[in-house]
Amino acid sequence: MLSGLMNFLRACFRPRSDWRGHSGSDSGRQDGLLWYKDTGQHFNGDFSMAVVQANNLLEDQSQIESGSLSTHDSGPYGTFVGIYDGHGGPETSRYINEHLFQHLKRFTSEQQFMSVEVIKKAFQATEEGFLSIVTKKWPMNPQIAAVGSCCLVGVICNGTLYISNLGDSRAVLGRLVKSTGEVLAIQLSAEHNVAIESVRQEMKSLHPDDSKIVVLKHNVWRVKGLIQISRSIGDVYLKKPEFNREPLFAKFRLREPFQKPILSAEPSITVHQLQPHDQFLIFASDGLWEHLSNQEAVDIVQNHPHSGSARRLVKVALQEAAKKREMRYSDLKKIDRGVRRHFHDDITVIVVFLDSNLVSRASSVRSINLSVKGGGVTFPSSTLAPRTTPA
Repeated sequence: MLSGLMNFLRACFRPRSDWRGHSGSDSGRQDGLLWYKDTGQHFNGDFSMAVVQANNLLEDQSQIESGSLSTHDSGPYGTFVGIYDGHGGPETSRYINEHLFQHLKRFTSEQQFMSVEVIKKAFQATEEGFLSIVTKKWPMNPQIAAVGSCCLVGVICNGTLYISNLGDSRAVLGRLVKSTGEVLAIQLSAEHNVAIESVRQEMKSLHPDDSKIVVLKHNVWRVKGLIQISRSIGDVYLKKPEFNREPLFAKFRLREPFQKPILSAEPSITVHQLQPHDQFLIFASDGLWEHLSNQEAVDIVQNHPHSGSARRLVKVALQEAAKKREMRYSDLKKIDRGVRRHFHDDITVIVVFLDSNLVSRASSVRSINLSVKGGGVTFPSSTLAPRTTPA
């Protein structure tokens, strides 16, 4: 009887292949826990997009926006890419997905052109907006203070690429070397994970009076023994001391009070002038980079057709995840959300191909607006698995 009941429950929780994920104004396709859009056109070329869900609730969110980068039809025009890898729950990444690009458009309109300052203001407004949500919901749901998200953004405008990052998602450029025909992988984003020695040193220099600002716990470096990243949107419990108290779960509460924010929401921003030999960009959450090196990912994209590039990268990452656990890829695909998280993380990939003729055109050239948001599996509310506590 017990085995029969378990089979029934598995059937209830197993995603149907014909369900669709939310994808803005343009739809993708669903295959079990995988959502994908194999090809589409943006202002500077074409793109491919894929998301595979591992958590009970998808914590990765993503979007590509192309066309006007301001609230005015006069532009400037270009392409916006966002990868938001949430932790502790989906609330922060969902909030970023709905608000960051709108803030960027507003500040671009005010300044009338794209700039580093516009991007910084958009990040700051998003952080402040989520803080207001936490403040409002704290009395009823104090655990929302322990929810946060990495935030990786790419903006292409007038031949210039802006890469902005909080956390450990990654942007990698594929650049053609004409003399050899090779396509080299060049990492464009700076990561904020205390597994990196330089990030640990940065945290120690910012908090010289705290000998335990970074702690090695279970062979993993963590800020205050709690979290691996040093910068994020959200994670208010490590930024505002008034939220690091009861009734927040004890495992998130620090024993000693802190006077200044432990985590930062200040993005690292790099500016790159795109060249004709710059072939494509890979934006992905750390779920991909856990299994593939930068060059391996670039080689996979370079050696296959544009269409389906993101889905291909996700598949190779899943094959590597299965191999590490000495199981077949076909068996891994049968494991449902929630349980799947023991084998791999949510993985989001957006591959943006660069057409040099389109990249070099003026940002004042009009373009049709495109909006695609990466989807997860959509379940009726009656079949949602219980939400786990923030991790």
